[in-house]
Parts: sequence; structure tokens; C-alpha cells
Amino acid sequence: MKYHSTVGRGEYMKMLGLGRAKAEAATPAFHDLDEVIASPMAEWKRPWWVRWVDKPTVEIDWDNKQRFDGRKMQQVSWAKYVGEDAAKRLTKLREDRTKQWILENKPGYTLRDRAMLLAGAQAGSVGTSFPGFWRDSSEMSTPLTPETSTGTYSKVQDPFQPRPLSPEDWGVPCWQGSPEENAQMLRAALRHFGADQVGFLELDEHIRKLVYSFDARDGKTLEFEDVDVAYETDNKRVIPNRARWVIIFTVQLSEELIKRNAGQAPTALSSSTTGMAYARARNIMDRLQTFLYVLGYQGLMGTWYNGLAIAPALGVMAGLGELSRLNKMISPEYGPLQRIFKVITDLPLAPTKPIDAGIMRFCRTCKKCAEACPAGALSTETEPSWEVVGPWNNPGHRTYFQDGPKCRTWWSVNTVGCATCLAVCPFSRKDKSFIHKVVAPTVSITPLLNGFFTRMHTAFGYKTTREPESWWDLNLPPHGINTVKGTQLE
Repeated sequence: MKYHSTVGRGEYMKMLGLGRAKAEAATPAFHDLDEVIASPMAEWKRPWWVRWVDKPTVEIDWDNKQRFDGRKMQQVSWAKYVGEDAAKRLTKLREDRTKQWILENKPGYTLRDRAMLLAGAQAGSVGTSFPGFWRDSSEMSTPLTPETSTGTYSKVQDPFQPRPLSPEDWGVPCWQGSPEENAQMLRAALRHFGADQVGFLELDEHIRKLVYSFDARDGKTLEFEDVDVAYETDNKRVIPNRARWVIIFTVQLSEELIKRNAGQAPTALSSSTTGMAYARARNIMDRLQTFLYVLGYQGLMGTWYNGLAIAPALGVMAGLGELSRLNKMISPEYGPLQRIFKVITDLPLAPTKPIDAGIMRFCRTCKKCAEACPAGALSTETEPSWEVVGPWNNPGHRTYFQDGPKCRTWWSVNTVGCATCLAVCPFSRKDKSFIHKVVAPTVSITPLLNGFFTRMHTAFGYKTTREPESWWDLNLPPHGINTVKGTQLE
């Protein structure tokens, strides 16, 4: 049997938390370092100077301990502790200073700083008041007033969920910045909210063709009109012509999870990372809409994640990646291991451009995804085609069209969503792998070695699928992704 490892000895020693001599004496017989990582030894490791003890370092008199009345928490009963009159005066002081400091553009207290604060606390509530299309603030379920927005003193407002206010509610101007400044601001905010890649497009006559004519979930028409505020009726949703920009962002999938297949068949475990990505995106979307609302702008999405526009097409046009044989977007940084989401806004943004990283050219000779597809839903042709396969595909671009119904049928047969094509793609590697460090720059420059690199991906012993149960013993970062560096787990 041939063994290999992608982990260096220095990393190995660090993971064990042992010195060289101690490690040599205590290490059991592993064939390679990957087996070490997948063993119970990979459980929670603390710094060497942290000791597990039987009692905490704080002294506790359990005989004198009682269950605490949560109503006595100062966050809940603050007004009672300082006095009702004092609470009202301090609340008014907070309201006045909030407005004053916004008008003064005081660093750390500007309108965009306030938007970041409220977006962080607000996720989930505003988005559920409306199915993604902002209406007049007076239609919200809870009145928007300065008193209920502070989250400090109110008999009806949850102190942990301050209501977002628009600039009009505060009596201050909307946020004003150049398209470049706004794009930088949104990228910073979205990264903070949990997004990975972020791009922007202007809704010109071409990009508008990527917006659905009907909402995918409820069948309402999506129309553009000369109005100031988006609205909807029983049979249509209206996007204002002034909402001329699209925000596109991605959420990563876990490489360790996506490859936990039973042979070439996806498992419930491997599918779980996709569901998690959509759940994280819903949270990010809520925060983004709140952020835009507090700045004085609209953030429009469909009633469903894919109910507004063609996500891969927008991602490609915004330069987040290239279209591929998968009929999905592949990015140079994360490969196909991500999901794409979009919001239409009237906040002016500097568009990003498409890219050429040699990915579509690589797909001509690779074909690993098509060969591995258990449903036979992907094209095995060498050249992409203009000929559309089925009404579920959109004409007007030359690509490898997918047989969508075959793919979806396999989901039912196998009981879970399938991502085999993503798992076997050579670009579905951790950032330190050969495809990123050596091959990716070459692929971008010349296609001459593409076939060789595809063969070497298999010959080097890189596993495209992994035994499902071994995942439970791994020591992974949150979501199985190194989100601090914005790369897959290293």
C-alpha cells in the first residue's frame, strides 16, 4: 500500500503539542501523518501551558449558590435600578448624541458605523418582515422610533434586538460616498458578516437579462419601473430603475465535508455543508439588507435564494470566477466549493470585471467531473456548445450544458443532494495543494499542460473522496473552513 501526506513534520509536531523526544516515545504506529490527523489524537489541543484541572480557579461555595432570577439582569431591569426618570433622560441623551455624532461624522460613530452595529444585532428580524423587498418603514411590524431603536430603555422593544432606523427616522442625510468608496465599504462589511468573495455589477441592458422574468418560488413577475421604492402586488414585484447595481457574494463549502462520499455516492454528511452554506447566507443577507437600510438604501432579493437572478452568471460577470464544465462557477481561490448570492441595490457601486484564469480552457481536457457524475448529467464533449440542452438551461452563451433533471433525479435515488462533481474537481483543493501552488498559475498562462496536470492529480494520490466516519475525529475550524485567512483549512 502506498501512503502519502500533505502535512509537514513541523505541522505534525505542532498538532500533537509534543517535543521531539516525547513524541518519539509516545507516538503510536501510524502509516502516515494523515492517519494521525484522522485519529482521536487530533482532539482539542490547548497551548502547552494550559492544564486540565478538576476544579476552576475561581472559588465556589455551592452550598450558598442559588438559581438566579433572570428578571434581575441589569440588561432587563436597568431602568428600575437607575430610576425611571434617569433612564428616560439617559435614553434621550443617547438619541441626541447618536444623531449629533452622525452629523459630525465622528470617527467610530458615523452612519456606516451605526449601520454595522445594527446589522450585527438585527439579522433575522427585518428580513422576515418582508420577503426581501423593502417597503416604507411604517409598514414594519414594530414602529420605528428613536426610543425603540436604542435597545436601552423600552417596555415593548427587546433590548437585545434594537430596531434599525433609516436616516429619515434619525433626521440625518443618507450615506454619501463615491462608487469606489461604497464598494470598499460593502466588501469590508460583507467579509465581517461572513461572506468570502465579493463583486459588483451595474444593471445595464445586458446584465438585466440575467434577472429572472418570474420569481422562481412564487411565480410573481419581476419588473423594472420608474419608481423610488420597490414594491409588490399580488402578481408582481417591482425593482426601481434607480436600483442599478448588484452585490454578489459567495459562501464557502467545507472541502473536508464535501468529499465524505460512500465511493462516488454523496452522503448526508457531505450534503450538510451545502445546507450550512445556505443558512449562513440567509444570515449574511439579513445583515446586508439591514446595513443598506440604515445607510438609506434598498437591498432587494427574491423570496428564495435563487429567486431573483442567475447566480453563476452574475458571479462570472463580476469576476468572482469562470463558468466551467460543471455548469457552475469555479473561482481561482476556492474552486467550485462555494455558493453564490446576490442583492440588487440603489447604492452606487464600482463594478468589478470578469477574469481569465484559464479555468474554462482547463475544463476542455479535464472531464473528471463528467466521468464521475453518477447521474450522467454532465457533458463529456471536449468543446463547449451553443446548443441548449432542455428548457431548464438559458440560451445565449457557449458552455457545457447540464442535464438538470437527471441530476435532480439522482438526488431522490440517493436520498441526499449530490455534489460528486464538486468533490472530484481538481480545483476543489485546500489552498496549499498542488493545483493552487504550482498548476493554477500555469493553467492561467498556457493550456499545453492541462491534460498532464489532470492525470497527475490522480497519479499523485490526492483523494477525491474520503471515508465519511473519519470526519468526526478531525479537529477543524468553524464551518470546517479557515475563514480567518479566507482559504480552505490548511
